[in-house]
Order: sequence, then structure tokens, then C-alpha cells
Amino acid sequence: MIDWIINLQLPPELLTFLIALLPISELRGAIPIGLGVFNMSVVSAFLFAWLGSIVPAFILVFGLGFISVTLSKYSKLFKRFFDWWFERTHKRFWQHHQNLGSLALVIFVAIPLPVTGVWTGSVAAFLFGVKKPKAVLLISLGSLIAGVVVTLIYLGVLSFFKFLI
Repeated sequence: MIDWIINLQLPPELLTFLIALLPISELRGAIPIGLGVFNMSVVSAFLFAWLGSIVPAFILVFGLGFISVTLSKYSKLFKRFFDWWFERTHKRFWQHHQNLGSLALVIFVAIPLPVTGVWTGSVAAFLFGVKKPKAVLLISLGSLIAGVVVTLIYLGVLSFFKFLI
């Protein structure tokens, strides 16, 4: 999917934004691609990747309840998917939420590892009833921190953690 997006004849800023929208890559993939493949400036790659990564937070936090209920009502496949996704996220996030409260959401999204980003953080916010504006703010902050970490790793400032990206 990312290869397909990279090969589109679109401006690098838009491509970086689109890559950051994807649930697997998010900004963890978009920043290195913006910097390394598209030769964007650090500020541009970071900004477009961060903006792309937080769009799903708005959609998921404000619409996940409606989307999951509606799709599950009409499709057993979607029902199974949402049941699996919600159960998995609940198990991964429950203890952190109990110990740290809302701060857990920032930390969870900020850790630049697979399945700890904006998409999963948005589901966790939904499942644990974090108020929607607060959830988007916390998720955006976590994504901002993840973006700084990924950028510093890519630039070699945090070379010890280079294996993460």
C-alpha cells in the first residue's frame, strides 16, 4: 500500500500526509519516507506526517461508536472485526489506564512501536470513555511526542533506538 502511495504523482507533502493516515505506518513510517525518499525538510516531513496522523483521531474518537454499531448491525464480518479490535485494545490498555489515567493515553500513543499509535489510542479512548475533545488533545500530544522521537531517531540523535524505525 505504501509503495502504491509513494508512486502516485502527487506532491511529497500530500504523499507524506497520506502515508501518516494509514493505521500501520502512521507517522512512524511517514517521517522517514518524507525525509529519506522525498528529501523533504525536517520541518515539512514532521508537520505533514503529524497532521496526517491526527486526522484518524478525530474520525475515530467522534465516529467510532456510530461506525462500529452501524457496520456490525449489517455485517457479521465487521461485528467480528470490531469485537476482536475492541477486546484486544481493552486487554492491552486496561492496566495502563488503571495506573496512569489519561496520561496513559499520551504515553501509549507516544511510544513509537507498532500497535501503540493514534489508531489504537483512539479505540482505547473510545472504550474507556475519555471525553472526546480531551481524547483528541491527548492523542495529538502523544503523536507529537512520537513524531519528535521518530525524527530524532531518523536523524541519528537517538541512535541507540535506531532499530525502532
